[in-house]
Amino acid sequence: MLRREEKKYLLKLARETLERHFEGKGDLIPKSMPFKNLEKKAGTFVTLEEEGELRGCIGHIIPVNPIYKDVAENALNAAFQDPRFVPVVKEELGKISIEVSVLTVPKTLEHKSAEDLLSKLRPGVDGVIIEFEGRSATFLPQVWEQLKDKKEFLRHLCMKAWLPQDSWKAGDCKIEVYQVECFSESI
Repeated sequence: MLRREEKKYLLKLARETLERHFEGKGDLIPKSMPFKNLEKKAGTFVTLEEEGELRGCIGHIIPVNPIYKDVAENALNAAFQDPRFVPVVKEELGKISIEVSVLTVPKTLEHKSAEDLLSKLRPGVDGVIIEFEGRSATFLPQVWEQLKDKKEFLRHLCMKAWLPQDSWKAGDCKIEVYQVECFSESI
């Protein structure tokens, strides 16, 4: 669990990283960290919204960097590397709100059948990763807000992975789940 001041720091870091990018300043990731807890490695996602609409979302599921470095890197990636969107321009920055998700390490969700899988999924709690036939995709737990039905959620996750919509029913389809600590600039 992150403390309130750590969450505020990460949100400020994400915004300042984007601002510094537009100012042409190098060295966007801080060299030192005032919070030891943020030096731990964890997967993170940064989500950008503009006027309530998704504008970019990129992250790492598996811990690869200290939390603070991952948030700074993912803020830039969400703004400029999300293939679903054109890159953010400086004039948009004032209209963009930032959300950060810090992930637990994913765990395989053992299931014997499609029905068993459906019974074990926890809408609004679990982020879900699907892996099948060399393809994979994930939805953060926040996606349950738009896709409340478990079957619809899994069908859309399959489509995101460029898989047939019912791939989640296959016996050799791997499902992993994780949880997030999610916070936005409104905290």
